[in-house]
Amino acid sequence: MKKINSLGYDVVFDNELNELQSFLIDHDYSQLLILVDRNTNDHCLPVIQAAIPDIVDYDIIEVDPGEENKNIDFCIGVWKTMLDFGADRKALMMNLGGGVVTDMGGFAASTYKRGIDFLNVPTTLLSQVDASVGGKTGIDLDNVKNIIGTFSQPKAVFISNKFLETLDDRQILSGFAEVIKHGLIKDKDLFNRCKSVNLPEIPEGLVYESVVIKNSVITEDPTEKGIRKILNFGHTIGHAIEGYSLVNDVNPLLHGEAIAIGMVCEAYLSYKFNNLEKSELDEIVSYLLSIYPSYQLNSAIYPELLDLMKNDKKNEGNKLGFALLRSIGDCDFNKFVEEDAIVESLDFYQTLTK
Repeated sequence: MKKINSLGYDVVFDNELNELQSFLIDHDYSQLLILVDRNTNDHCLPVIQAAIPDIVDYDIIEVDPGEENKNIDFCIGVWKTMLDFGADRKALMMNLGGGVVTDMGGFAASTYKRGIDFLNVPTTLLSQVDASVGGKTGIDLDNVKNIIGTFSQPKAVFISNKFLETLDDRQILSGFAEVIKHGLIKDKDLFNRCKSVNLPEIPEGLVYESVVIKNSVITEDPTEKGIRKILNFGHTIGHAIEGYSLVNDVNPLLHGEAIAIGMVCEAYLSYKFNNLEKSELDEIVSYLLSIYPSYQLNSAIYPELLDLMKNDKKNEGNKLGFALLRSIGDCDFNKFVEEDAIVESLDFYQTLTK
C-alpha cells in the first residue's frame, strides 16, 4: 500500500481497500451515499460492498454512463435523489466510477446544501490518473467540457487496480493518453517507459507514478492560476474534438482518444511556436498514431471546432490559450495562438491520417 498526500487529503493505493474500510469506521458520517453508473453498479459495487463495514448503512444513486450524461439535467436528478434519501450536511458521498461519476458526483456534493463531504473511488484508468485527483469537479454545458464546476477537494481517494480488470481495451487506451501526457509535460523518462508498455496491460506502479506527477503540479497551483495549466496539454483542441464527436458520431470518441488527437495537433503548435525540436515532434506523433486509431477530420467542421475552443476555460479575452511543449518533459503555459495556426495544426493531423 502507498499513499500520496495531496491538497489536505490522502490518495491511497490499496488493492484490497482496507484503508477505505478504516476511513468509514473512523469518521462519524450520518449517512453514506454511493454514486454509481450502470456499469460500476454491475461490476464494481460488489467490491465496495465487501469493503464497507457492517455498521455502515448506505444508499445507492445510479446515473446513466457516458459523457453525454454529464450535464445539469442528470445532476438535478442526483440532487433530487439526495433529498429523497433525506441527506443532511453530515452525509458522505462516495463517487464510484470513471471521470463522469467523479466529476459530476464531486460537483453535486460540493453544491448540495452548500457542500457535503465526498470521496472518490475511481474505477477506470482515466479517472485514476486524472479525474479523481486534484479537486476539479464539473459538468458539461452545450457540449463545452466541464464549463460549470467547482474546485472542491475530496476527503480521500482510494485506488485499486482490481477495477482495471473490469475495463475493455478501448477504455484502458483512453486512460493511457493521460499517462502519456504526464510524461510529455513533466517526465521524459515516464514518456519513454510508456513507449515500452505492452498495451492493454498496465504495469504495476505506472498509475502511481502518473499520479505523483499530477499531484506535484496541482499542489503547487491548486486553483489553476499558473503552472497547473500545463495539465491541459492536448486539451484545448482535444476537448473541442471530443465535444463535436459526442453530438455528431454514432460511436463517439472517448476522452483519451480525442486528447491523443489534440496532443498531435498541439505538439505541432509546440514545434511552430515554442521551439520543440522537429525530431521530438516526429517522435511524439509517430508514437501516438501507432496506438490510437485515426479520426477523419475535414475542413468543413473547423468552424464548429473553433467555436468550441473559444469557450475553453484557458482563454483570456479573445485569445485562445494553450499549454505547449518546449521539449519532451518540459511544458509552458499561457501560450496564445491565432486561429489560422490552429487550422494549420488540424490540417497537419489530416495529412497524417489520410
